[in-house]
Amino acid sequence: MAITQTLCTSFKQEILVAEHNLTNGSHTIKAALYTSSATLDATTTVYSATNEASGTGYSAGGGALTNVTPTTSGTTAIADFADETWSSSSITARGALIYNDTHASNAAILVLDFGADKESSSGDFTLVFPAADTSNAIIRIA
Repeated sequence: MAITQTLCTSFKQEILVAEHNLTNGSHTIKAALYTSSATLDATTTVYSATNEASGTGYSAGGGALTNVTPTTSGTTAIADFADETWSSSSITARGALIYNDTHASNAAILVLDFGADKESSSGDFTLVFPAADTSNAIIRIA
């Protein structure tokens, strides 16, 4: 099994036909956590509970992301989210899937690979998003 960090190919096509609106409040964008047994990559098209992380403080389907702020910088479109925290949790996860929970199929947006298992033990598990700029934003379309 492998998790490969990438923008999902299906998302690239779906934005061209207006199936996603990342602006706060329009669609619910979620982050679901996955174990190292998951296979997530550019071909991932939808959220699935298969090999999703579990544990105290975490519910299947993950958490809703907030502060979605699509904007542009130079010739690059970027989007960012506020960090997501599962408080007082005991979770082990290797990666995450960002997906559109409002979309009829729970359409995949992007895959995050943590590089190794990350865990919390009766503490906070926080998904930290990078700076919202043309080199680092979690979603960058150049």
